[in-house]
Amino acid sequence: MRPAPVIPLRSARCLPVALAAVASLLAGSPSFAAEAEPIQSVLQRTGKRLEEFVEHIAWVRCMESVTQSKLGKNGKVDFREESLFDSLVLLRLNGDELTVDESRQLERQTGNPKNLPLLVTNGFSTLALVFHPYYQASFEFTQLEEEKVDGKRLVRVQFQHVPGTRSPAALELRGHEYPLDLTGIAWIDPVTGAIARITARLQSGLEDLGLRSMHSEVRYAPIAFAGLAESFWLPVAATVDVESLHQHWRNTHRFADYRRYSVTMQIEFPKQP
Repeated sequence: MRPAPVIPLRSARCLPVALAAVASLLAGSPSFAAEAEPIQSVLQRTGKRLEEFVEHIAWVRCMESVTQSKLGKNGKVDFREESLFDSLVLLRLNGDELTVDESRQLERQTGNPKNLPLLVTNGFSTLALVFHPYYQASFEFTQLEEEKVDGKRLVRVQFQHVPGTRSPAALELRGHEYPLDLTGIAWIDPVTGAIARITARLQSGLEDLGLRSMHSEVRYAPIAFAGLAESFWLPVAATVDVESLHQHWRNTHRFADYRRYSVTMQIEFPKQP
């Protein structure tokens, strides 16, 4: 099956940490800004949480179920394919470069009897890296009104990519990568800095490349591991909706059964004569 254009999140050469105190960071309703914690503190706390995410996500794996759907003009599903992967995400920090690699082992696949091309998406589980200290300098952040979700107060922070700076997301098309200017909103626990939900879209379409719009949403939840006292906020669901000039796709990723990744190595030496 010849896949349609792949739209993965790709890490780029990282930028030095530079959290500038700009007026736009304190934008929002005057009453909320006066009572809320300064956004710089929220960004620093979230950045620290993302550094922990990078440290720990590299040694966990999970079962990832992916639903790839092709939608018609009326919004109904023309056809879909269901896949289950044993997935491993590798995030590596080498000097000033943060790289993201995904390894998937196909366990099961059903649907798509017409063998038609579908959209391939990967890397969206790491969308929260927008708030990693290495990428914060590439975005402008605005504090919005807080929101209560399940009785818990969450701070909403809007982000907007600064054109011309490095982006953690790229469109991969015909062997070339095109950095994406993303804008969106994150729902953040102001006490821990954990991101519970994040949405993102293109600031403007890339119709010259055939991409009209893209919208994504990732939800995170605390995941406990046997033998560890601390839980880690990891992705549990991601939705990616993409429209080209002539087609409309929607992919849904669900992540479950997280477990620690380990490698067992056995070395045998030849016996001495």
